Amino acid sequence: MAARTLPGLAAELSKTFGGHLLQLADTGYDQARQVHNGMIDKRPALIAQCRGAADIADAVKAARELELEVAVRGGGHNVAGLSAIEGGLLIDLSLMQGIHVDPQPRTARAQGGLTWGLFNRETQLHNLATTGGVISTTGIGGLTLGGGIGWLMGKHALALDNLLSVELVLADGGVVRASEHEHPDLFWAVRGGGGNFGVAASLEYRLHPVGPAITGGLIAYPFEAAWDVLRFYRDLTASLPDEFTVFGGLVHAPDGSGTKLAAIVLCHCGPLSDGERAVEPIKGFGTPAMDAIGPMPYCAVNAMLDGGFPRGALNYWKSQFLSGLSDDAIRTMIDCFAACPTPMGALLLEHFHGAVSRIGQTDTAFPHREEGFNLLVLAEWLEAKDNEACIAWARDSYAATRPFMGTNRYVNYLADDERGDPVVAAYGPNYRRLQQIKAKYDPDNFFRMNHNITPAA
Repeated sequence: MAARTLPGLAAELSKTFGGHLLQLADTGYDQARQVHNGMIDKRPALIAQCRGAADIADAVKAARELELEVAVRGGGHNVAGLSAIEGGLLIDLSLMQGIHVDPQPRTARAQGGLTWGLFNRETQLHNLATTGGVISTTGIGGLTLGGGIGWLMGKHALALDNLLSVELVLADGGVVRASEHEHPDLFWAVRGGGGNFGVAASLEYRLHPVGPAITGGLIAYPFEAAWDVLRFYRDLTASLPDEFTVFGGLVHAPDGSGTKLAAIVLCHCGPLSDGERAVEPIKGFGTPAMDAIGPMPYCAVNAMLDGGFPRGALNYWKSQFLSGLSDDAIRTMIDCFAACPTPMGALLLEHFHGAVSRIGQTDTAFPHREEGFNLLVLAEWLEAKDNEACIAWARDSYAATRPFMGTNRYVNYLADDERGDPVVAAYGPNYRRLQQIKAKYDPDNFFRMNHNITPAA
């Protein structure tokens, strides 16, 4: 068969393709290529906006025929920009937002382009939920396959721990269902292995009773109180019930004033009476500048930080698990944040405890099961003229806090300019097994536009 050109293949595909095929000159192309992080400016040769697994399979086969690199986008929140591609084929799942909730067995199957806000809207009709993203505009697929930190993880573990099955389009265009009983090796690998093994056309989750109202919100204190607030936060998180997930850190006021604050953000997913008792020590601590803790719908909890992460803002993040939240670590965080040049920057502490820490290190590909804190150095700003200063602050802050860090890395937060081999650190003792499964299902490393796991030789 004679080699086909991109326009010719796109024309052939369009005869059966259920979604949209967009090339550079097409209306809607510029909007379709954009991702959440405004730092990313890539132009794919072809965007395949899929409507189902058959479209994804056709896109994979087309990329193979034309020898194009492939990136996959669900919600487009990957901060490193790996859900975009320069000159290759972008498999865009944003049209795939179907979901079916079955309230009796408490399960939901959702297409890979759904966001957590839409997922929760449907499951909360039945007062059900599963651990989802901290930001409601995040896509379910990327967050789940890489881990799935969220407000319910103390009680119900990570998003990936609630997966029952995944419908996956493989590197050869074939479609398989991975679960504990079907392709169990692949099911193990996708629970933490990211997009290395295929495109998640749909994901089936276990749901849990949550709501209709739970206790959540944010309390913030003047930056001058940060030393006391972060030590209080450390003591508080030493003995939390599973239902109580509490994050802390140093942030800026949401009004754009640049006012620096020390904050505690929380979700108690149990009965309101239990939540009220759990937050009493927090509401009674110090003299807060603002207190927005109280009963609210779970959907509101999941969206309460959305305003701080607008689409198109420029982002550069650095992240690593701490070996411990010592006094010296707290002092260093305060010193670093004092120098933050952007009124959208933050240093965040994500606390792991409860159900997420009771799963074995090798039970899934995600190995980080110890109780403790993940530190996220989050630089976010709006003007390109501030790129150099904001990126330098993130790097400097990360370097300053390195003495207090362990070896573990959260793959969903990895930047695209990491030195060394952060992917190995992200998977630890599971990396070799992941390489072997990669060699079985994607020996040519077709899916490599990700935090890549190289196939075993």
